[in-house]
Amino acid sequence: MASEPLWGEQTRLAIDNFAISGKPWRAPLICALGLIKAAAARANRSLGLLPADLGLAIERAALAVARHEHDDQFPLDVYQTGSGTSTNMNANEVISALVAAEGLQAHPNDHVNFGQSSNDVIPATIQVAACLACEGLLDALEHLIEVIDGLAETHADQVKTGRTHLMDAVPLTLGQEFGAWAAQLRSNRERLQDTLCRVARLPLGGTAVGTGLNCHPEFADLAVVALDELTGVEFSVAENAFEHIAAKDECVELSGQLRTLAVSLLKICNDLRWMNSGPIAGLGEIELPALQAGSSIMPGKVNPVIPEALAMVCARVIGNDSCVTLAGQSGNFQLNVMLPVIGDALIESIELLDRGMRHLADKGMAGLRVRQDRLDDLLARNPILITALNQQLGYARGAELAKLAYREGRTIRDVLLEHTDLDAAQLDQWLDPQKLAHGGLV
Repeated sequence: MASEPLWGEQTRLAIDNFAISGKPWRAPLICALGLIKAAAARANRSLGLLPADLGLAIERAALAVARHEHDDQFPLDVYQTGSGTSTNMNANEVISALVAAEGLQAHPNDHVNFGQSSNDVIPATIQVAACLACEGLLDALEHLIEVIDGLAETHADQVKTGRTHLMDAVPLTLGQEFGAWAAQLRSNRERLQDTLCRVARLPLGGTAVGTGLNCHPEFADLAVVALDELTGVEFSVAENAFEHIAAKDECVELSGQLRTLAVSLLKICNDLRWMNSGPIAGLGEIELPALQAGSSIMPGKVNPVIPEALAMVCARVIGNDSCVTLAGQSGNFQLNVMLPVIGDALIESIELLDRGMRHLADKGMAGLRVRQDRLDDLLARNPILITALNQQLGYARGAELAKLAYREGRTIRDVLLEHTDLDAAQLDQWLDPQKLAHGGLV
């Protein structure tokens, strides 16, 4: 990391003008910006618009930025000019200084920014950063799905009391319950993958408003090919650059998918917390790994800390989505003017969900233990099992007997033996929890 400033006058002015949060741009965004500058230099060199040695030097310097070798040279606040022009100029100046260190002269605007504008570069930077970050997110999501699938397979035949409205309902298996979580997450994976196809459409070549002023007509295609080569991700040139400069609907859409994933994860976390509750006075159906003391005053107390941590992640992601939604509608005519905060919120959400899901998989669910004795006890005392006899008894008579079982604290089987002419063998067949969990008898 360089110790002396590599940036120039434009960055210095922005440091003075935007001392608001002390929060600089996130490293994935700086990486994406470096990649775009490298791709642009490669495209301009191949078109003969930059001398070969200068184009190669700019590309080398930009790739050093992309490798995070100069993150300390990007001090500008997230809350700055809405186009992100200050950070684009910050990158131009840093890369220009790195080229000068090789003995060549690269002007920040005339060479490093050749064929570009902040108005197409910064939207593209956000999109590239989001696509790259989502690779890790999708890996984490797949890992969590695999862990849950493993639990569903291991506990496929263990029957428990179902619950609707937090009240006792008909039985299901743990495999079915865990399988529903995995299915939720698979749906999220599909939605994310579908959305990323649109996020990968970059407005490079649109320059200031989308017309491509001062940009070679082949620049965008060549720059995107270079980006593909540098990242291994398949990007494309936006069919309409005006759209992606004036509006960031693809980012709003992605944020919405991240919010949906957060909602799914919050549901799973809350289910885990309920199932783990107790262990005496709560449901106590499972035991999550005991990772640390749960209280500074109550000895022996253990809390579901990983689901709680991920629940807070989900709250932050849902809040970030509100921010992106508001920022996304802040495009006035030909330019969105809240680009930096869109990028910051998106990358924060992606990174939090990535790490949060890995924690849930490895520290929360991998060591989950089922309390079969507790499941069996609750199931045996569940009068709602009488639902299986609706055709034999009718709804009204069944409700009467279920309430009696509740009132007297008896099993529904005992009540049925006493108050109906059904024999034990019939009841054992009709009330078999395994059969009820798979649709029961017709």
